[in-house]
Amino acid sequence: MKLITGKHLPRRTFLRGMGTTVALPFLDAFVPAGKGWTRGQMHAMPDPTRLVCIEIVHGAAGSTEYGASKNLWAPAAVGNDFDLSASAMSPLESFREHLTIISNTDVRAAEAVIPKEIGGDHFRSSATFLTQAHPKQTESSDVHAGTSLDQIYAQAFGQDTPIPSMQFCIENVDQAGGCAYGYSCVYTDTISWAAPNEPLPMIRDPRHAFDQLFGAGGTQEARAERRRARRSVLDFITEEVADLQRTLDPTDRRRMDRYLQDIREIERRIERIEVRNTSGELRELPGAPAGVPDSFDEHVKLMFDLQALALESDMTRVFSFKLGRDASSRVYPESGVAKGFHPSSHHGGRESNIEEFALINHYHVSLLPYFLEKLRGIEEGEATLLDKTMVIYGSPMGDPNVHNHKRCPLIVVGGANGQLPGNLHLRAEAGTPMANVMLALLQKLGLEEKERFGDSTGAFSLSA
Repeated sequence: MKLITGKHLPRRTFLRGMGTTVALPFLDAFVPAGKGWTRGQMHAMPDPTRLVCIEIVHGAAGSTEYGASKNLWAPAAVGNDFDLSASAMSPLESFREHLTIISNTDVRAAEAVIPKEIGGDHFRSSATFLTQAHPKQTESSDVHAGTSLDQIYAQAFGQDTPIPSMQFCIENVDQAGGCAYGYSCVYTDTISWAAPNEPLPMIRDPRHAFDQLFGAGGTQEARAERRRARRSVLDFITEEVADLQRTLDPTDRRRMDRYLQDIREIERRIERIEVRNTSGELRELPGAPAGVPDSFDEHVKLMFDLQALALESDMTRVFSFKLGRDASSRVYPESGVAKGFHPSSHHGGRESNIEEFALINHYHVSLLPYFLEKLRGIEEGEATLLDKTMVIYGSPMGDPNVHNHKRCPLIVVGGANGQLPGNLHLRAEAGTPMANVMLALLQKLGLEEKERFGDSTGAFSLSA
């Protein structure tokens, strides 16, 4: 690779070697030579908002009548002066300037329409979260829902990145055929739909995600050989890195060093997990791939780290991330609750059980700051990656005890390139479709001409 000091470096510069492809983080060298980086230039350069959509299944304790009275999800006050201390969102206090809470919206598309659909809420809910469309009840290949919000955005603004979008998950989603109540398992396997009849597969294994991001070895055999030899993907681009570093100023060199260290550290973590999981010791997740940690906490944070790297290098701008699978009975020890997730969600209306389920909600939200802090620590010009990102976090279910889809939890974090003011709690009028909020978010993402989404009745106002 030949680079000339002081010359403008194209944003799409890659370091390549032996099947490895490493994109670069944002560098001052991307700005035309001889010009300082100003806010005006930042806005003049193409810089679409990054989008991360995160689904957590089973709703929230705060969606019950008792939970709402205790503010277990949404705070009591609307506007800017709200108190998060009692809610599951209290871990987001240090990010409140980037936090927009939209409470009291319904996902009507997840409800049963005809009698034979009754009881199937768990098996159609995830398909409605980002599509806000009612899934067709079928166990065959003729599945049908809607095009999801993340894919609408990727089709409009993700086509000039190496990977238009990526789909991650934590739970096992490789089941085939029918699940229950006449629904195909694909409805619970993914939240991303490229078209109403085109569900997208989700990546559970961090090794698979890492290899996709960094082209780690051109073939499966080459990747296996590299891992046996304990060689890093960075070993194949040593000369290219050295050539690049000689052309960069000290600030960019430090950014590159940190970025490459982050890549190597993630690679080491995946290697340690694989060694542990192939040691012959009894696993908590015996059927999971070797690269999947048994710890939910460790798995989520590793997938967040991969997302942060991908967004920083502009390998992709769009992620969907499915944190759970409906009807999962997984236990989250860090939550302080020994009962499984699905049994806990069926709280029977008992106040003590609702409070217990709220602890699980709190734990899930508490994982978000790890990712948000990563984004806030990555600078691009005069802004951070968090300023340029929209993170949607929510559930298509409300009160899981009765499988309803009313008063569903939904928050948005990040500045979205100045489109979201933050530090705001908006409470929708009763009966407002969540689709109205999704439509407004699509408009904030640059699709101003869009007038309908799912079962929307109009765009929801995202200002106080």
